[in-house]
Amino acid sequence: MLDKIQIVKPEDIEKRSMEIITSELGGRTWPDPEFAIVKRCIHTSADFDYADNLCFSKDAAKLGMEAIRKGAHIVTDTRMAWSGINKKKLESFGGQAHCYMSDEDVAKEAKERGCTRAAICMERGAALGDNVIFAIGNAPTALIRLYELIQEGRLRPALIIGAPVGFVNVVESKELIMETEVPYIVPRGRKGGSNIAATICNAMLYQM
Repeated sequence: MLDKIQIVKPEDIEKRSMEIITSELGGRTWPDPEFAIVKRCIHTSADFDYADNLCFSKDAAKLGMEAIRKGAHIVTDTRMAWSGINKKKLESFGGQAHCYMSDEDVAKEAKERGCTRAAICMERGAALGDNVIFAIGNAPTALIRLYELIQEGRLRPALIIGAPVGFVNVVESKELIMETEVPYIVPRGRKGGSNIAATICNAMLYQM
């Protein structure tokens, strides 16, 4: 078995992985920067379903990159997604990444109001202004609250990355976001996760 192992230099592993992914896509392509996002989601997950379930609203990735160039904030619903974002690259454009989930006052307010911390975190993110990218990888309630804020006219984000994973209200919450006129990148269905939300952010950053 050892004789079947390819010797690949560490600096060439990602390049070789992308070559394999491109080959196994069998000639399927997307316009850039969407293609880079599709490939990076597959690279992160080893799951080719992302070639079929990733949905982009018109020019969503380009609009996200424009927002980043203008110093966008990125708000996540998990520390894992926040940790995965290349914050040094983001900060080079004047932006910041935020996650409010561990804030004591968020937990207190959520308990008092009988809602999730993720919902409160979206309200905190909305207070940052319009140049905000929401990267959601876990909580459907975050997407539901974003939808409500949009419908109430209290929020017009630069981009929503709607990638919660799971079974309860996951599919429905993604479909809500896709009904809005806000730019979105959504892996339709049950798949997603904090790693996918961060990967989509990084895919845009690395295309800058």
